[in-house]
Amino acid sequence: MFVSWVHSGISCWKGSFVDADLSLERRCYAPLVGPGTRAQPRRVRRRRQQQQPLLAMTTQVQRNENFSKLQGGYLFPEIARRRRQYLERHPEASLISLGIGDTTQPIPPHICSGLTHGAQRLGTKEGYSGYGDGEGLYALRQRIASSIYGDRVKPEDVFVSDGAKCDIARIQMVFGNQVTVAVQDPSYPVYVDTAVMVGQTGRIDASTQQYDGIVYMRCDAANDFFPDLRQVPRTDIIFFCSPNNPTGAAASRAQLEELVAFARYNGSIIVYDAAYAPFIRDPSVPRSILEIDGAHECAIEVNSFSKYAGFTGVRLGWTVVPSTLRFADGTPVAKDFGRVMNTAFNGASNIAQQGGLACLDDAGRAEIERLIDYYIENARLLREGMESLGFSVHGGRNAPYIWVHMPGRSSWDVFTEFLERCQVVTVPGAGFGPAGYDYVRLSAFAPREACREAMRRIQEAFGGVTDPARVSV
Repeated sequence: MFVSWVHSGISCWKGSFVDADLSLERRCYAPLVGPGTRAQPRRVRRRRQQQQPLLAMTTQVQRNENFSKLQGGYLFPEIARRRRQYLERHPEASLISLGIGDTTQPIPPHICSGLTHGAQRLGTKEGYSGYGDGEGLYALRQRIASSIYGDRVKPEDVFVSDGAKCDIARIQMVFGNQVTVAVQDPSYPVYVDTAVMVGQTGRIDASTQQYDGIVYMRCDAANDFFPDLRQVPRTDIIFFCSPNNPTGAAASRAQLEELVAFARYNGSIIVYDAAYAPFIRDPSVPRSILEIDGAHECAIEVNSFSKYAGFTGVRLGWTVVPSTLRFADGTPVAKDFGRVMNTAFNGASNIAQQGGLACLDDAGRAEIERLIDYYIENARLLREGMESLGFSVHGGRNAPYIWVHMPGRSSWDVFTEFLERCQVVTVPGAGFGPAGYDYVRLSAFAPREACREAMRRIQEAFGGVTDPARVSV
């Protein structure tokens, strides 16, 4: 469509406007200056422009209705908001965070040297590299396949990325909005929120705080934090995290065998989040679902260097999509995931991938073990400290999270109580799903002295309380 207005030095053609003295909006509208109006002196136009500020406007673009289904803010920004509000009221407060699962110890020297080596290489003619493969540096894919999976997967099955959380969103792009989904309850919020965003759900039921269209597999102390699969209806996708965030439960081999058998019987795909696998200290507990016979035909595994090596800010992870995993029409799932990786992603940082290589050689693996031992000791301190007060405590043995039961109490109320009385930041269990209503999560990623001080404050505030139901402000 061709539109041309030429009058008194004003010209518009296909929305292109020439007159530096008028704003885009004023130049765009004929009633202001156009045919039938008299050109005004430039100094007058400038003065009137200054006196008449632009009006606020909204576009005519419709919002993606799925975002209107989301409840409140994402959990961790909401915790950060409440923390800021508390500090505004109490600027002298010395808060200790046992909340967000962010690592606090420095990246170990050998692994850090891999990152610096990667950066230095880019400053040389011989070592410079531009865009890399969308699936990741092949040498790193090989090392992940051999070092993490003992060659149970092929390097071609490994897709290197900027983290497990990002990959979960990309996996949802592959599945689209027609699939049905099951999640553990409680579970990491990203599984539910991405399902809502891509249109896999209806609206939330205010009475249950559950979304229509999602199957919530309750996992609590009564069932050893593993769902009763006999009561779970068939879904296309099953999100499962072990060791679990937030409960700290690590599924046994028998439990994972049951999960794989369930998925194979129903023709479902398991999306298995193994981001906390290095914290498993029990040799009988699998670190990967791909250790289970039959999983290669029904499971995707996402993982990350964030907790392995303190790469939360470096951003490096991977997803394994076995070549034997196929959609109903026979299309390899890896084909579509590869297309997403090369379309919506441009490959992980070259520098980060050099750090990943350093993580997985002998020296790097030794540093990772020492780092994990540090956080596991923190978890022991927190677990035993809460148990000494009579609380019912779960996790903290094969995972960095402590899941504390507060029967009958709102977890947001308990969050506020720990903040006000102890100046300790926790995470309310309700943020992980309805089953977390009366739990709070403690993270062992704080520095050692911070963990000790937090327990000192909590024991001072709640000493002698043997019945958690009596805990109140």
